[in-house]
Amino acid sequence: MYFFLLLKPYLFIEMKKYIPNFITSLNIVCGCIGIGMAFKGDLVISAVMIGVSAIFDFLDGMAARLLNIKSEFGKELDSLADVISFGLLPGLIMYCLLNIVFEEAESWMPYIPFIAFLIPIFSALRLAKYNIDTKQTDNFIGMPTPANAIFIASIPLILVYHGAQVPFVGSIFGNPGFLVALIFLLSFLMVSSIPLFSLKFDELSWKKNKMQYILIFSSIVLLVSLSFLAIPIIFFLYILLSVIHNSQKK
Repeated sequence: MYFFLLLKPYLFIEMKKYIPNFITSLNIVCGCIGIGMAFKGDLVISAVMIGVSAIFDFLDGMAARLLNIKSEFGKELDSLADVISFGLLPGLIMYCLLNIVFEEAESWMPYIPFIAFLIPIFSALRLAKYNIDTKQTDNFIGMPTPANAIFIASIPLILVYHGAQVPFVGSIFGNPGFLVALIFLLSFLMVSSIPLFSLKFDELSWKKNKMQYILIFSSIVLLVSLSFLAIPIIFFLYILLSVIHNSQKK
């Protein structure tokens, strides 16, 4: 018993190193569940799994900072998890949405849904670029994969919960031309050179985090008033605020 008490601090130090990686693994699990549900045709659960994965993606970074753990292994594992949860899963959701439209089409048109797999390809390119870019420690260059995935996840939720209530919204997000154009736009944004601010707070002052606070408060108001319809608006608000933020810095 006395030996265990002596060993206990050492065991805690050793075990705490694996906490962020365990949380990252939960991100992977959610991504895999989302992929399985997409194969079953339940895109709502797939979309929800992207949201849960995003929570774990936030928590693993927070745990690493709180426990003061920096690991190249953890960094690579996080990127691999993101390829699954924020690359392959949203790409599969877009594939399923397009496949519904083109399933009974003729000639070459049934192959159009495969364009959706540009999402995982460009997500992987984005993550590889992020891993070797030392300039992206506090801010991002190009759209982060979680933000991109959450935008895509909102589409089936909007169609299911708002499509009948707001017909023009359903006709837009259910339009195959719009979805294909969106795939190209999102793929471009991920590997673009557009600087985007991070939601990491080094301190809580308004002066240094003005855009972050505006985005957070606006997002809360929009989500409460518009529900899932707010997510695409928040996405483009994030880009707009980042452009304003960068113009003020010059």
